[in-house]
Amino acid sequence: MSVYVTLFKYTDQALKLAKNFKKYQEEAAKRVEKTGTKILGFYMTMGEYDAAGITECPSDEAAVAASLAASLDGTFKTTTLRAFTADEFEEIIRRLP
Repeated sequence: MSVYVTLFKYTDQALKLAKNFKKYQEEAAKRVEKTGTKILGFYMTMGEYDAAGITECPSDEAAVAASLAASLDGTFKTTTLRAFTADEFEEIIRRLP
């Protein structure tokens, strides 16, 4: 399985629901897990993004589905990045001409 980092930005709707955030985050996590994705961590952040999630997905397609599932209720906008371990990246480097 591959690892992905998803960065979250809250929408205006999310800010209106802030007092019930934990409930909405748990509901989003359930939707994400239904895509075959394993949530490794979820963190609130400071700066340009409001939160970051680390997941393991069986495919890029599952990662896209997970990202969409997380934002179905309109509370998040997401950016998903494929993450590579040092060993995976070393294998990529070996392919260079």
